[in-house]
Amino acid sequence: MHLRIRLSTLAAGVVACCATATTVLPAQAFAAPAAVTAGAAATASAPATPTATTPAVTAAAIAAAAGKPAGPAAAGATTGTENLAAPAAPLPPALLSETLMGEPAATAAQGAPVQPKSAAARAQSGAAAAAAAQSCTPADFAGHTGADLVAFLKGSTTDCVTALFNSGSADPSIFQQARMLPVAAAFKDLAATYTGDNSTGILQLVLYLRVGYYIQSYYPDAAGPYTSELTVAVKAGLDAFFAAARWHDVTDTNGGVLKEVLTLTDSANIQADYLGVYKRVLDDYNNSYNAFPQMVNAVNSVLRFPLWRGNTNPNFVNALGADPSLVTSLANFAINHKDLLGGPNAVLDTNAGNDLARMAGSGPAVEAAAKPQVKRVLDAAPLLTAAAPLYVYTAYQANVYDNSQCSYYGICDLPAKLTAVVLPNQLVCDNRTIQAQALSAAELATVCASLRNEDAFFHNLVKDNGPVPNQYNKTVTAGIFANKADYTTYSWAIFGNSTDNGGQTVMNATDPNNRAANVMYQKAWNNSDPARVWNLNHEYTHYLDGIYDMKGTFTQQMSVPDIWWVEGLAEYMSYSYRATTDTDAMAQAALHTYKLSTIFQNTYGNSDSTRVYPWGYLAVRYMLEKHPADVQAMLARFRVGDYTGGYAVYNNLGTSYDADFDAWLTACAAGACYAAGPTALFDTSVNGATVSTTERSVQTGPGQITSWHWSFGDGTSSDDRNASHTYAASGTYTVALTTTDSTGRTATTPASVTVTAAPVALPTCTEPRTDAMGQNCSRTGLAATAGNSAYLYVYLPAGTSTLTIATSGGTGTAHLYYNPGTWASPSAFTASSTGTGTTQSLTITNPTAGYRYLSLYAVTDFSGVTVSTRF
Repeated sequence: MHLRIRLSTLAAGVVACCATATTVLPAQAFAAPAAVTAGAAATASAPATPTATTPAVTAAAIAAAAGKPAGPAAAGATTGTENLAAPAAPLPPALLSETLMGEPAATAAQGAPVQPKSAAARAQSGAAAAAAAQSCTPADFAGHTGADLVAFLKGSTTDCVTALFNSGSADPSIFQQARMLPVAAAFKDLAATYTGDNSTGILQLVLYLRVGYYIQSYYPDAAGPYTSELTVAVKAGLDAFFAAARWHDVTDTNGGVLKEVLTLTDSANIQADYLGVYKRVLDDYNNSYNAFPQMVNAVNSVLRFPLWRGNTNPNFVNALGADPSLVTSLANFAINHKDLLGGPNAVLDTNAGNDLARMAGSGPAVEAAAKPQVKRVLDAAPLLTAAAPLYVYTAYQANVYDNSQCSYYGICDLPAKLTAVVLPNQLVCDNRTIQAQALSAAELATVCASLRNEDAFFHNLVKDNGPVPNQYNKTVTAGIFANKADYTTYSWAIFGNSTDNGGQTVMNATDPNNRAANVMYQKAWNNSDPARVWNLNHEYTHYLDGIYDMKGTFTQQMSVPDIWWVEGLAEYMSYSYRATTDTDAMAQAALHTYKLSTIFQNTYGNSDSTRVYPWGYLAVRYMLEKHPADVQAMLARFRVGDYTGGYAVYNNLGTSYDADFDAWLTACAAGACYAAGPTALFDTSVNGATVSTTERSVQTGPGQITSWHWSFGDGTSSDDRNASHTYAASGTYTVALTTTDSTGRTATTPASVTVTAAPVALPTCTEPRTDAMGQNCSRTGLAATAGNSAYLYVYLPAGTSTLTIATSGGTGTAHLYYNPGTWASPSAFTASSTGTGTTQSLTITNPTAGYRYLSLYAVTDFSGVTVSTRF
């Protein structure tokens, strides 16, 4: 099933895994390969055991937006989806530069203050539930001052104090300096004897100070001025905290407090005084932190806030110029911890590059120190390797903030450089330029033909009279990446799009200097879209709609609830042009969830993916088939920029079509809306690690379904009509069924399945060496102490289509690494699995023949781990 919602947050740090394979076995870990003739690969001698070299430790880094002090952290950050994104204008460099700065998985920074919720509306959770009777309105805090306020804060929950970030529009005066000073003094008293946790209520005091700076920046008149007296008081508390012995405990109890204290150094805009503290945080970080998410977030807070926002503070810049050792630590951090890339904390490493490159543009003194470090990071992170995200982020920020040195960095015209390397396969197709990462000449021609023929289909459908006057963008680029990972890594720096989605159209048709772009990627299982380019025709429809139907900027176009048309048309065009059934829409039609009058009010804010896409498809199809005159009346207003008038056409219908729409849904779901030919339909059931499928495809019109092909999302497949498959590791996979009928027509439908059971046990590998894996076998009892690795290798015969590596069992946390050319390690890998614990999984598709290398890196001591290889 396609789940599609508008997600505008840029996801960072997803790794692309590409490397040249070799049949050579290295003599030792990290050593150059020994020479072996190509013909001798199958009989080459076994590798020498790797030396006990400790791999480079992993790390973290994140940064934040400049300008205002940081707001609260909010759970729920996205980490990448397969959903579409709303069409949008390309993000300008300055804005995109800010968007790059993010939080680790499941956290996000909140923006400007919002209207406060009532106490009754605020959800109480965890420990806060016990304090549900406590009210958290600004008025409750306004009634306390001095020592009474301090006591009230200590007795509050952290959730209660955090809620004050949204209190500004209600009563900013509760953060006047006279109220902040006793809180700062109390913070100093508790900091001097800091216990490494929040048992004294110190966190509530720090949060109150952070809220004060945050609110005062937005409401300076009501909150009043903050003078040097407050700065001195807050600094005294910070100094006492960092002089205490427990502030660098590697625990979650300390991490939760430390994160806010480090952020307070930025909120108070005194970053220049804590360069040594930031340096210690960066230098001390190692893989043991990964077992403590709050400590990871604490490291993040240094990079997200003071090392990003501090570059706007002259005192910070001058301090860096006088002592640039922090710059070197930041570069070391980025280089030494590239193993984070591809894992849940990947954004930390890329944001280390973000910070470093921004520092280079802070002034001559800092630039002199940072330039060679930026170059060192760029040289250590080649494109088309696992380290590529670090290169792209660092290069982008250097291009924005230190562009005068672009020649030194080798990044002048960065989009063109990235395009040449990442999208080398190009074809000019009339007014379209197709730039692709992996399309063959034949596939480029297939895409060209599909787009070229879609033009006539579109014009016949919407019955336009040519381009809307003064809408430019008469040429368009189709940027097509080989997979989601490379789309996420590279596309934003080339096209200015967001990447937490399954593709996006970026254009501003009112700008004669802007060139529209449809940005997409291929999916291996996707046999329905031309050349397996997912959403090719959906995105191209957005381009056509923006030229022939929708006058003005995106802001103008989105000024009324017209998402039912914008997204519904793109869906309807995509499926109807390809003569394919929208199975998601048919399933929704049978549910009768929404009235047509409700769908007419769709916005990205009030609608989830189901309401936007399948129901948008249904609304557009119904209106085009049953009420085309209304559609033409609406488009006549849209084409002259009268969006209020266009909205009135369908809004004034009220509920008059609802009953007929409901009846039409019944017929649609029963088969009236199915495309001619096969429609792939199936059900799945999961039992542990095994998924079983029940095919129930239908044929519409002449012919009959003659073959079935299943793709299970882990590189395996089946041609049985009903199939069963057992996965090697727990996780969520895409099962896709492609049906073919007797006339050669095909249809593909995907669905997600989640398997949770442990993998099926495999027999012990029979190779004499205990570090040698084999085909469909396992090794048990692997162990290593923290900072060390257990090394393994496997020989793959010619014709291997998929290698699946999985680990499970035992205790501790072990990260799994793969390298096709030398001993795998956190600093030498092309694929990794870095979740907490010992359950890891990797799937390598189409590996070439030869020796391949694995390692389990001990984030913490681990023992009793089982490793299996399947191919």
